[in-house]
Amino acid sequence: MKPLPDLAAVVLWMAGALLSFSTTAIAVRELAPALGLFDILAARAAAGVAIVGAVALLRRRPLPARRMRLHLARNLVHWGGNYAWSYGVTLLPLAVVFALEFTTPAWVTLLAVLILRERLTASRLAAVGLGFLGVLVVLRPGLAALQPASLVVLLSAVMFALTAVATKALTRTESVLSILFWMNLIQLPLNLVAGRVFPGLPAHTFEGRHALALAAVCLAGLTSHWCLTSAYRRGDAILVMPLDFLRIPLIAVLGWQLYGETLDPWLFVGAGLIVGGIVWNLAAEARRQAPAPVAEEAEKGA
Repeated sequence: MKPLPDLAAVVLWMAGALLSFSTTAIAVRELAPALGLFDILAARAAAGVAIVGAVALLRRRPLPARRMRLHLARNLVHWGGNYAWSYGVTLLPLAVVFALEFTTPAWVTLLAVLILRERLTASRLAAVGLGFLGVLVVLRPGLAALQPASLVVLLSAVMFALTAVATKALTRTESVLSILFWMNLIQLPLNLVAGRVFPGLPAHTFEGRHALALAAVCLAGLTSHWCLTSAYRRGDAILVMPLDFLRIPLIAVLGWQLYGETLDPWLFVGAGLIVGGIVWNLAAEARRQAPAPVAEEAEKGA
């Protein structure tokens, strides 16, 4: 059992992650009328290169890319996922975007079986099944929520899942700093070129009042992943995931307050099914990986 200070640290890191993810979504929506999505993502990538590069320089950490082809493949997919997610944020209720994004672990489970040849256990199958059932409850085919933007966000979840599988492979040889640095460095020119080829509506006009939202995207884009990673380092996934689920009610309330979005009870039911399947699988995985208490029992009997 982890000591209380670790639990407090997990809660604090998750509070930072919840705030950062919500800030990113709101900032993207605020910036969309002023900048094209590719320009927003380019600014975020440029900030990532500068900040991660500065941290590596101060800590005297080299940033080699030992598996450049895997870096390129991972970041092409992640770049597409980032754009699809950002596109969804501008069109859908924010809580719907976050709920659909939570299907990523279910897609990771399915892709790990298909690509990495991992075993399909009953709990993993349940996580995938409940995830897809949750999507059906959230979208309720035939209602207004089921629109092309919803399918785009689901596609982003699949892309994030592919990214997660590639990241798992990269961590065997690359440091976290290196992965983050090359992610931003590769995606920066992609966004710059795409922003010139697909500039979006000509009505985009950046004003001084948008500077705060742009700064929020650049900073929160990094702090969200930093806080979430730190939370996972301090606590088990089965503790972190339910706290991460609080992103959905938080963004739902913010969407209601800021944009008048409806607080749909079915969205929370569907999101609960998605996260319930994830937590069920995490608990089963933890039990499978726990060492048998044979030595401890023998010691007690001695």
